[in-house]
Amino acid sequence: MEQTNGLVVCTGLTKAYGSPKALDNLNLTIEPGRFVGLLGPNGSGKTTFIKLINGLIQPTAGTVTVDGRLPGVYTHSVVSYLPDRAYLNDWMRVCDLIDFYADFYTDFDRVKANEMLATLNIQPLNRLKTLSKGTKEKVQLILTMSRKAKLFLLDEPIAGVDPAARDYILNTILSNYSEDASVLLSTHLIADIERVLDEVIFLKNGVMTLHESVDTIREEHGKSVDMLFREVFAC
Repeated sequence: MEQTNGLVVCTGLTKAYGSPKALDNLNLTIEPGRFVGLLGPNGSGKTTFIKLINGLIQPTAGTVTVDGRLPGVYTHSVVSYLPDRAYLNDWMRVCDLIDFYADFYTDFDRVKANEMLATLNIQPLNRLKTLSKGTKEKVQLILTMSRKAKLFLLDEPIAGVDPAARDYILNTILSNYSEDASVLLSTHLIADIERVLDEVIFLKNGVMTLHESVDTIREEHGKSVDMLFREVFAC
């Protein structure tokens, strides 16, 4: 896809922990208002890419910018990040987490968060340690999606939940980000998310093998993203 001045711009982005590289010479632009699937098998570089965008690790070479800025204080204020593992303190009550996020992020919408909790029948006074794994993941998603961010980075948000919960999670994501924001969602469960995607990025062994709109894939290849993914990665 053609490079422009986008929301996320990667130029020669590389991360090496040794050989082979975890991410190798990535050149990529993600525009505002797009729902992007970051697709690839385990070990393909998806989490490394997300961590680089979020400034949690530093590139070995090349650059990545978000809204025209290198990762730092400003980008943290416009990026809402959901990591691929639990990160909240189990002893905290759900309402304490709402207070914490509201204090920490000026764009956090407390009303939206409480509405989503009520929809899921999650009690604000419950401590995290008393909740099931799936409910904990829903709380984390609610906290992430209750911000008015420009970019949502979601690392495997549906991997550990049942199919019914996946539908809720995807609908929550779709209904809680603005038209000028973008979502970058990492997963290997292609069939579950294909209906919501605008475009996809295929990563294989740290190399981007495809960046294309879903409509173009269907028109030019005559197949679904899931079918193409299975062919490319021989799953």
